[in-house]
Amino acid sequence: QIQLQGGYGGGGFIGTLGLSFNNFAIKDIFKKEAYKPVPRGDGQSLALRLQASQFFQTYSFSFSEPWLGGKKPFQLSTSLSHSRQFLFNPQTRQADRSRRFNITGLTVGLSTRLTKPDDFFLLSQSVSYQHYDLQNYNTGLFTFGDGTSNNLSYTIGLSRNNLYNDPIFPTGGSNISVSAKFSFPYSLVNGVDYEALRDERDVQDEIIDEVNGIADPSPEEIAMRTDASERIAEIDQERFKWLEFYKIKFKVDWYTEVVKKLVLRPSLEFGFLGAYNNARGVIPFERFFLGGDGLGNFALDGREIVQLRGYPNQSLSSQDGGSIYNKFSLELRYPITLGAQAKIYALTFLEAGASVNSFRDFNPFNLNRSAGVGLRIFMPAFGLLGIDLGYGFDPLPGSSTPNGQEVHFIIGQQF
Repeated sequence: QIQLQGGYGGGGFIGTLGLSFNNFAIKDIFKKEAYKPVPRGDGQSLALRLQASQFFQTYSFSFSEPWLGGKKPFQLSTSLSHSRQFLFNPQTRQADRSRRFNITGLTVGLSTRLTKPDDFFLLSQSVSYQHYDLQNYNTGLFTFGDGTSNNLSYTIGLSRNNLYNDPIFPTGGSNISVSAKFSFPYSLVNGVDYEALRDERDVQDEIIDEVNGIADPSPEEIAMRTDASERIAEIDQERFKWLEFYKIKFKVDWYTEVVKKLVLRPSLEFGFLGAYNNARGVIPFERFFLGGDGLGNFALDGREIVQLRGYPNQSLSSQDGGSIYNKFSLELRYPITLGAQAKIYALTFLEAGASVNSFRDFNPFNLNRSAGVGLRIFMPAFGLLGIDLGYGFDPLPGSSTPNGQEVHFIIGQQF
């Protein structure tokens, strides 16, 4: 299969190019006679993928064996990726390519179907490692623009999917998933006094604020500010040398046929990124970015793109993302045709969501709201194509007027 996927929304284009083999046989990889054109027959998946926008580039390789051991569906999956992320300027909505970081990652996972409490449950587990290399990438969350971080984590997830009839246009059932991701609690064993580091960081911040409040600082005062900034960078490098965190996610979709062919799909999502040690703080990676068409679910710094139509991409989170988000969605779908060669359906939607950085600011009902209409076309040769016209009823951060109309074009992405 050759995959071509793209989307435009909020002034940005995201494109994906992929090559995959879905009936691969890795045991025959060194047998010349098996290349017709590639070794086939064992049901394994091998994929190469490139995804890019003006803000990021990522390259990935993945392999999966669905019947590890050959006796029951027990899937082994592996992936290797390398990415570059460019700093996003929310005012100009442009990427500064001189300020970036590189990410190299490796993941190994296992998943299996469960028979209890019923056959619809899937249990998945994985171990992943990412190495982050920052180059002139200073943000509000951490100040070492040049440095490295490491992320070694374990993820466990449980899902239940009993959607029935057509997977493109399901008329009933539900899809529920919950997952938890953990790092090792390094602060319990590494002997670092993070409270002392936090206190010292506060002192250095005060020095910077004092100098910034002086109308005409002297050379000595400017030097003090520079030294304080450099010390803060050293402290943050120590805090984030090995990332320490936990991350909880939950999502559920229901499908109900209200009347013949008219399907209602309510949906609920929630995500939370926390810290074991409050003195060490919540990490600047693994964060949630809310708003837009939902395309660009790239792993780079562990960030997750959460769609909320009617607003520009990633516009409802701070520059560095949120540590908490929730989203409600209600969609009404009606099929125009469900033929074998093309499936077409129209939809109308109501959505609301929010992203914040602490539980002190979290209010599950203080939301950014939107509504709109859309159209989906599925063709086997091209996948899913669609367009959404959304209207954002609330202002973007820093604005006082409703966001208004947004158009989202999609290829290969399903809401």
